[in-house]
Amino acid sequence: MKSFLKMALLSTALLMPAVAQAQEVVTWWDFLGGGDGVRMKALLEKFNAEHAGKIEIQATTLEWGTPFYTKVQTSAAIGEGPDVMTYHLSRLPLGVSSGALSEITTDELTAAGLSGADFAESNWKAAQVDGKQYAVPFDIHSVVLYYNKDKLAAAGLIGDNGLPTGLDGVDNFKAALQKLKDGGSEYGISIHSAAGDSQWRIFYSLLGQQDGQFLDADGNFLSGDNLDKAVKATSVVADWVKDGLAPAATEYPASIALFTGGKAPLHINGVWEVPTMTDLSAKGELGFEWGAIALPTFFDHPATWADSHAFAIPNRVGNEVSAEKRAAVLQVIAWMNKNSLAWADAGHIPAYSPVRDSEEFKTKQPNATYSILADTAVFDPSSVLAGVASPVYDAAGNYLMPAVNGEIDPQSAMEQMRDDLQGQVE
Repeated sequence: MKSFLKMALLSTALLMPAVAQAQEVVTWWDFLGGGDGVRMKALLEKFNAEHAGKIEIQATTLEWGTPFYTKVQTSAAIGEGPDVMTYHLSRLPLGVSSGALSEITTDELTAAGLSGADFAESNWKAAQVDGKQYAVPFDIHSVVLYYNKDKLAAAGLIGDNGLPTGLDGVDNFKAALQKLKDGGSEYGISIHSAAGDSQWRIFYSLLGQQDGQFLDADGNFLSGDNLDKAVKATSVVADWVKDGLAPAATEYPASIALFTGGKAPLHINGVWEVPTMTDLSAKGELGFEWGAIALPTFFDHPATWADSHAFAIPNRVGNEVSAEKRAAVLQVIAWMNKNSLAWADAGHIPAYSPVRDSEEFKTKQPNATYSILADTAVFDPSSVLAGVASPVYDAAGNYLMPAVNGEIDPQSAMEQMRDDLQGQVE
């Protein structure tokens, strides 16, 4: 009998380490395709290799935009879905209002080695709804000004520091566009004038530079003098198109082609096109030296539209993520941020300040040059109607885009945009 007990105790002792070290499997959803998808896959593989036997991420990539967020909402409501997922901060209000997202507590963040002090203030605040944390930012992605250094130098628009100069101010910028066009370019600047989301990003930047509020604290769109500021922001781009300095009714690919083909020395686009320019340049297919900087200051102070890819935990009804699983998820989130230097290769700015402030990041160009956007970013209004693939973006396509192309005057466009959105909340 004693021999039997000794063997039983020995067997139990041998089994205990295996139980204590049981691998936690984390189910992951993202919407990352193209270069973003390739880079995220590399990070996932690196994480799994470093955490073998402890945590394994099992990842699935779903369709970007409305299909992704619809699936998140429906799956959370029936207790299914992932343990962690990528999420745009601009979509948080809708996710919270639908009950699809779980609050992340300060204690959980602290246990994972994260805090709000590790992120730019506006970026961290954009991850909250009503003062509660529902996501952790991973990057800051914004629009920037791409430039053809050769043509700007010929026009005297490159300063002693090798960067564009003389572009601040509405009148100065327009004069620079005219000078570039007069120098032989088809346009001074290329923009996606047939893309409502692209026009929203420029518009919201110029509105922010005037301290304009698209949505006030009382839930009113373009109230008071905010309407006048919106008209001014819209008129800036409309004037470029009207005077032939920017192309009218131009789709996304065609706008990029104008810049890469040397027909427009300036181009406004998201940081996500940095890999495109880098690859073309490396292949010798660009034909000129290029760079990218933060948008010029057209009005009172620097400000640029921004959003963030972030990490969120679904609120799975009746099948909540366990405490152990949540701890593993927070470890995943913290690791991703602390290893986000590689993510910057996609053009993004790391949200995690220690990485953004590192010497390694400062060698990444042009990212390091426009990384000041972390301090001047203006995030989309906190509203269930705002964010990517939202009614606000639809309204930009219906009113802002036609105004830019001269089909509606800016005043009427902004009034109609205001009334349309206000009607959706009343």
